[in-house]
Amino acid sequence: MVGMSGRSQDWAGRYDPFDRTCPSRGLLNSVGDKWTILIVLSLADGPLRYGRIVEVVDGISQKMLSQRLRTMADDGLIARRAFEEIPPRVEYGLTELGRSLLPVAQALVDWVADNYATVERHHRG
Repeated sequence: MVGMSGRSQDWAGRYDPFDRTCPSRGLLNSVGDKWTILIVLSLADGPLRYGRIVEVVDGISQKMLSQRLRTMADDGLIARRAFEEIPPRVEYGLTELGRSLLPVAQALVDWVADNYATVERHHRG
């Protein structure tokens, strides 16, 4: 299959996110979510506790963070590690799969930062 870029798409025949019935669309939706991208990048340098992620990912509600962390763990992007201490301590870190998403997430965030001023000029007309 040839995609919009004119290149053959190696994944054609397995999962096709362009097909509305393909289950891979759910994963595309999940990893393309702004909170997922920011959480992945916040964990780039190593595991963090929940409270620190809230601080780093400015504006995320506790409810949304809990939902995203649960989904990301279910997808295998992060691992939750609970320490048997008093008080209890939990850390979240990227798995190998989650680390493979880092360059993509960083490229997208870099593109946004590099191009926001141009987009803003277009909005103003």
